[in-house]
This record gives sequence, C-alpha cells and structure tokens, in this order.
Amino acid sequence: MDRLALLLATGCGVGLAPVAPGTVGSAATVLVLWVVPFSRPGLLVFLLAIVAGGTWAAHRAERILGRKDPGAIVVDEVAGMTLSVLAFPLTPPVLLTAFVLFRVFDIVKPFPARDSQRLRGGVGVMVDDLIAGVYAAATLAVVRAIARWP
Repeated sequence: MDRLALLLATGCGVGLAPVAPGTVGSAATVLVLWVVPFSRPGLLVFLLAIVAGGTWAAHRAERILGRKDPGAIVVDEVAGMTLSVLAFPLTPPVLLTAFVLFRVFDIVKPFPARDSQRLRGGVGVMVDDLIAGVYAAATLAVVRAIARWP
C-alpha cells in the first residue's frame, strides 16, 4: 500500500522532478485534461476520485517521506488544477490561463489557503491547493466575462 500511496501522491513520479515539482505536476495535469476527452460528469468524477484518493495518499506519503507536505507530493496540484477548470470548456486558452492563475494562487496562498496548511495529514496537503483552485476558477470566470470568451 505504501508504493501505491507514493505512486498516487507523486502523480506517477511527476513530483520527483528536480526543479519546481508543483509546477511540473500542474503542467502534467493540463496535458491530461487536454488529451483525455472528459465529459463534464467524467471530469467531476475524476476530481472527486483525486481528492479522495489523494488525501489518503498524501497522508500516507507524508509519513513515508518523513516530512510535512514535501514537494514530491503533487496530487494536490492535480486536484487544484482540475478544480480550476471544472466549470469551463477544456480549450487551450482556458487551460493555459487556468494554469497561470492556479500557480500564482498556489504560490501566494491567499486567505484562507495559508492558514489551512496547519491542518494535519492529507487534508492539510490537499486543502490549500483546492482553495487555490477556487480562486483560479473565480478569476478565470471574471477574465472570460471581460474578454467575452465563449
């Protein structure tokens, strides 16, 4: 079970990237979202599975790796990035804009994201990225409305 947890937590090894594993994990998610022909309900099921499985895997991976929220855990980026585009068509402009917005909010961690990191285990790993995903989605909605994207 430890191997499965590490595989999921690291995004099938993507989190082992030597530089900026969170950004690499987010970019890999964009690629998956572009390539896999998700229906809207399918994308929601994917997100829920990633949140549930990722919370378990991140909790276990923290214990295995011996650190709180180590950079190798990127399943939280997968969840947050997916949440940021859940309500939108998965077009290149949407995916690229959401990627940039999500990375900014994930790094800056506006309230309550930074405070949420105090939570223990997998929940603490996942929730700040989900909050960043909500901020990115809200900002993306505003950008799309102003730019009148379809």
